Amino acid sequence: MMSALTAALFALLAVYLGGWWLGYWVGNFAGLLFLLTVMTFAYWLAERLFFRPRRWAAAAELERQSAARKLELAAKGITQVDGDVAAAREKILAQPWWLDWTAGLFPVIIIVFLLRSFLFEPFKIPSGSMVPTLLVGDLILVNKFHYGIRLPVINKKIIDNHDPKRGDVMVFRYPPDPRVDYIKRVVGIPGDEVAYVNQRLSINGKEVPVQALGEFYDEDSLRYSPQFKEKLGEVEHRILVDPKRPSFFGSDDKRFPFHENCRYSAEGVVCKVPQGHYFMMGDNRDNSQDSRYWGFVPDENIVGRAFFVWMNFGNLGRIGAFH
Repeated sequence: MMSALTAALFALLAVYLGGWWLGYWVGNFAGLLFLLTVMTFAYWLAERLFFRPRRWAAAAELERQSAARKLELAAKGITQVDGDVAAAREKILAQPWWLDWTAGLFPVIIIVFLLRSFLFEPFKIPSGSMVPTLLVGDLILVNKFHYGIRLPVINKKIIDNHDPKRGDVMVFRYPPDPRVDYIKRVVGIPGDEVAYVNQRLSINGKEVPVQALGEFYDEDSLRYSPQFKEKLGEVEHRILVDPKRPSFFGSDDKRFPFHENCRYSAEGVVCKVPQGHYFMMGDNRDNSQDSRYWGFVPDENIVGRAFFVWMNFGNLGRIGAFH
């Protein structure tokens, strides 16, 4: 009964992961990990309170019966008794496969769940919107507690910590589809007026200083782009700007929340950041779908602050901290 139920659960898991991999639906890894934690905990608890005591009781009964049989045979003068009780006892005490692959995995899964939910979460850079700071294929770490402690799955903040600052590289749940995680740089904080006009960024009427650095060769797009050093708040970082492209192509959907805070023109966009929200932009300014297109990021969508490249299988030199 339990083996059939466990096999059915594993089959459902395989279907879910397969559909996710093939793109039939968007997966929710945090929700899946939470569900696996609850499920394996239920098996682990049942193992500790029910299944394991039953196996030990059966092993003890086997030993009792073996000892009684030996006494009975000894009374008849028979001292040589066939049968390996130790091997039978070991077989009785062994976990069945459905407990080994559920209760046995619980300690590992709970550690991964706690680390990922409250400390650090891995994230893979899927696009070139953050070039040259982050490249496609970079595997990064996200600090989950820097902006406050949040409950997993529901993302409800329960303990405050630092507020996002201009220049932070932040991972957040994509406002049009919160099932998807995005990564961009914090450009505007609550109360700021952000303007990106004629490919120049201004915050509260002051143009953000930039310094030309020469061209950057993007190995994915196989082209050179003008590169600049920009200073946002206390953070210096590099950006790419393509003077051959228009400053702004227009919003895909101007009906996002607080869309009335933004003014669009042929030269660019000017937005007033509402309270509890943030204006995000990619460092690859002319190749980034960001707040200019889909609006502001609410505080409840924040996942954490990105800070470290822990692996890039195509370029090990990418490993290290970044701004």
